[in-house]
Amino acid sequence: MINNINKRAIHPLQSWEWGEFREAWGNKVVRLPNFQIIFSKIPLTSLTIGTVIRGPMPNRTMLNELRIMGKKNNAIFIKLEPNVLYDSKLEDKIKTLGLVKGRRLFTPTSFWIDLTKSEDELLKSFHPKTRYNIRLAQKQGVTVEVDPTSPRLRGAGNSNEAFEKYLKLTKETSKRQGFYAHTKKYHRLMWKYLMPSGIAHLLTAKYKGEIITTWILFAFKDFLYYPYGASSDKYKGVMANNLMMWEAIRLGRSLGLKTFDLWGREEGKGFTKFKEGYNPKVVTFIGTWDLVVNKPMYLLYQIANGIRWWLLRLKTKFTIFNS
Repeated sequence: MINNINKRAIHPLQSWEWGEFREAWGNKVVRLPNFQIIFSKIPLTSLTIGTVIRGPMPNRTMLNELRIMGKKNNAIFIKLEPNVLYDSKLEDKIKTLGLVKGRRLFTPTSFWIDLTKSEDELLKSFHPKTRYNIRLAQKQGVTVEVDPTSPRLRGAGNSNEAFEKYLKLTKETSKRQGFYAHTKKYHRLMWKYLMPSGIAHLLTAKYKGEIITTWILFAFKDFLYYPYGASSDKYKGVMANNLMMWEAIRLGRSLGLKTFDLWGREEGKGFTKFKEGYNPKVVTFIGTWDLVVNKPMYLLYQIANGIRWWLLRLKTKFTIFNS
């Protein structure tokens, strides 16, 4: 069954391993022939929210299946973020299906880097400052190590110390930049289920023997993805992140992948400017859509969820990345 699921999955978040991880996390996962739904229970209620993230383009057959599963699992609504690039005709088609625009989970745009180009072609396409920073990191003695645990890399195994450092740096980064981060337990479970199959890879950048930057990448089908990254505020001047991105690109090419998805793009954000230095292509997805199952509860949920996210952002400023 696992092979059938992954054969039709078009994104790691639709993979068998991701479903197993989310079940271990406490969600209910319903697997249908062409996609999987993840149901999350709303605390202190019998209600749930369903999500189909980076699944196929919705059609009437799919939505009928979703309505049945939504009612069966007492869902208020099911959120869809198809792994489909924007097209006005496709958007018009979605609107005829009775879906409504929803609050996004992922940014509607992302950056893609073409991994089929040669290293020379890629380097020449980078912004001059980016090329300079890559060379600077190399001259300063920054080294990047790729997770040797993955079966795809035929390695012996990454140290637990490196992954624990990733967790520590994630805590530091979330506090420093003021964003909400998943807990250590969440990351450990994700790694447990996605690493053995060769989906998840851990990259570390060292300076003077100390790990100062850590990234987790996903490799799935022809794509490399960059979902998680964290770094120390120490030694910022050695430009470890610039070298890390270059080595991630080289990793993707060595695995025979064709595209590197940098996992999001937001105007005005510092990390967006950093990514732009690698001359990626901007891609726009079809967006976020809600299939409303329980109309009376949907509006109430929208109000409550807005308050919830405000509290989470506030909490991030005063609490630490917990276990």
